[in-house]
Amino acid sequence: MKIIKDPVHGYVEADATALRLLDSEVVQRLRHVTQLGFANLVYPGANHTRFEHSLGTMHLAALMAGQLGLDDGETKLVTTAALLHDIGHGPFSHVTEPVMEEFTGRSHHQIDRLVREGTTAGILEGEGLDPAEVCAVVAGKHRLASIIHGSLDVDRMDYLMRDAHYTGVPYGTVDAHRLIRSTIFTESGIALHEGGINAAESLLIARTLMRPAVYFHHVSRIATSMFVHALREEVRNVPGTDARELMRMDDAACMERLKHSPSPITRDLARRVYARDLYKRALYIGEDRVNAAAFRQEPGPAREREIAREIAETAGVTEDCVLVDIPRLPRALSMEVRVRNSHAMVEIEEVSPLINTLNDTRRQQWRLGVYTVEEHRNAVEQAATEVLRVKRATKQDKLVVT
Repeated sequence: MKIIKDPVHGYVEADATALRLLDSEVVQRLRHVTQLGFANLVYPGANHTRFEHSLGTMHLAALMAGQLGLDDGETKLVTTAALLHDIGHGPFSHVTEPVMEEFTGRSHHQIDRLVREGTTAGILEGEGLDPAEVCAVVAGKHRLASIIHGSLDVDRMDYLMRDAHYTGVPYGTVDAHRLIRSTIFTESGIALHEGGINAAESLLIARTLMRPAVYFHHVSRIATSMFVHALREEVRNVPGTDARELMRMDDAACMERLKHSPSPITRDLARRVYARDLYKRALYIGEDRVNAAAFRQEPGPAREREIAREIAETAGVTEDCVLVDIPRLPRALSMEVRVRNSHAMVEIEEVSPLINTLNDTRRQQWRLGVYTVEEHRNAVEQAATEVLRVKRATKQDKLVVT
């Protein structure tokens, strides 16, 4: 057993299995993959990594396993899955997820190949663990998966607390220990004691407030759009480029690869992101000013480029001067857990009217962005307004800070 000092949880215990996995290449790589992508362009302290987040998630998973009364084998399975749950992330974490899904056909939750190809499978088997079962927990396809991949999961608890700590944003307050102590395991999954409702609400509030302040801050979104476009150009137009190879790089290696790409478009975009010489907002609007229903099919990078080309043509500028950012419309918050009170099991929405208020807030936070270089902002704004059929802003809209 080894004790590791953690700035969020105090001390994290790592047993022999965890120590062997911590020394593996796939886990050590996470030291060089930032947790929040380009959020450090807004919050200079946001340089924490997937490595420390994985340690924190493992720590909370052990606490929840104890609370739920799991046996030693189940606890070992859950804590191991928690430690490995992010090894599938590409460079800059969620920044490169659209490229990963588009060109490799997998998401970061699908870690089967990484486990099979390296030493990880051998380590797991040597510790009496089934690699396929560990992968199933990470992918959300196991009866214990909701501990790290569900509505009250320890993954979300750790990243909200950790991201708030390193950004200095005070909205990520989660009473993780109270929440964990209030959980019970039922035939249908994790449920909550009535006394844990406030702690569950604090998690939902933290998720809601951290979205515009950190996860969807416009500077981070602009940098992400630029980097994703650079990666797509590299994969599509540079002969011999292997998307899987790019996704296995760490942040620094990927950035250097793109900064020295044979593609002038890729090279320029990567160097601009590296130097924080970013595109500017030509348009940044909520769903009340566009036909949001048209974007409910989650268009993705290909559709965004199609719209960007139309805007660029209308504005009379080169195609790569325009980037369109259409985030997925936020799904309604639902804890997907039941609450046990003194009478019966009831849905959490029945005892927490706050959830409906938070869902309204999340819908109002959604923004569609059109970004371009400084000198073309006016022309691109006019063209985007025409192409997207943007509704005229009312006096009330102009008073809202975006």
